[in-house]
Amino acid sequence: MSRAEDTSPRSGLAGPAADVGRWFATATSRPLDGPGPTRGGPRLPAWGPMEGARYGLRSHDHEIDEALALLRDRPVAVLSGAGMSTGSGLPDYRGRDAVPRSPMTYQEFMGHDLARRRYWARSTVGWEQFRSARPGRSHRLLAALDPAAFPVTAVITQNVDGLHAAAGSDPVIDLHGRLDRVRCQQCDALSSRAALHARMLAMNPELAARLPELAADAAQAPDGDAEVDRTSSFRYPPCPLCGGILKPDVVFFGESARREVVASAFAALEQARALLVLGSSLTVQSGLRFVRAARKQGKPVVILNDGPTRADPDASLRVHGRLEDVLAQWADAVGAELGATDDATGGVEHGAAG
Repeated sequence: MSRAEDTSPRSGLAGPAADVGRWFATATSRPLDGPGPTRGGPRLPAWGPMEGARYGLRSHDHEIDEALALLRDRPVAVLSGAGMSTGSGLPDYRGRDAVPRSPMTYQEFMGHDLARRRYWARSTVGWEQFRSARPGRSHRLLAALDPAAFPVTAVITQNVDGLHAAAGSDPVIDLHGRLDRVRCQQCDALSSRAALHARMLAMNPELAARLPELAADAAQAPDGDAEVDRTSSFRYPPCPLCGGILKPDVVFFGESARREVVASAFAALEQARALLVLGSSLTVQSGLRFVRAARKQGKPVVILNDGPTRADPDASLRVHGRLEDVLAQWADAVGAELGATDDATGGVEHGAAG
């Protein structure tokens, strides 16, 4: 995203400080006051452009039409990745403009107080911009496809932004959780990220006073990173019910997705007769397993992504191009109704835990 682009809340673009991935960055990416890497922790995939990848390709119209014919008039399970939300100002992790980084692991977050201070300090700076994101054209087009011609058993998303639900897709299975929720790691209670944000600002008045300045600095930084001075002094609260550690209700590296959520996703795939992958490189097993399961069940797999994916050899049809362009072509073919108020539909504020 260029600096000239409008990233105000009204624009519906989250802005560079809202890069979820950078909130997960470990303290080893640069010399900050956090712990080093966790010994014996999981081996982490690199976040950044895929080496040797060719981006910007577009399939011929007849290939795009062929993919639609394979999906049309049959129940389809949709698996989406970070490329789905780039139109809302949220970055992907392995696309052409992705910034290389190392993610914070679950073990690091849970094992080091300084890691938690650093995470919450940085995410406090970025939160206001993140929650200003609105569904992009790809979200709205997918939700608006005529269900008579394009029935969807579920949208299984690896994203944590809540934008599919905000656009009107139903049901949506948040495979990796939602960033607008906070979960206690001891008593499992859910609470609102927005409420926690207000509480942390009250606990850290010096940061609160500098919040506009810090957010502006983050937006102007070459890589959009949300740096915060002296993160070791940042204060964050415990769970108000049991005193346990609060963590965003999203799956960190080194952590498993919740069993009931994974079971729901596989049930949606069982009910489908085809799988459509949108905007995911399928680099991690969390998404790749659904492609492999669909192939094992003899179901066709259509992959639409700008850039290569780990499952390209498993695809029945591989479509290259921008998601919004291909989905718009499919919408013209099967029909879609985009409401006049879709651009004003909220993002993560919808469906937030109380």
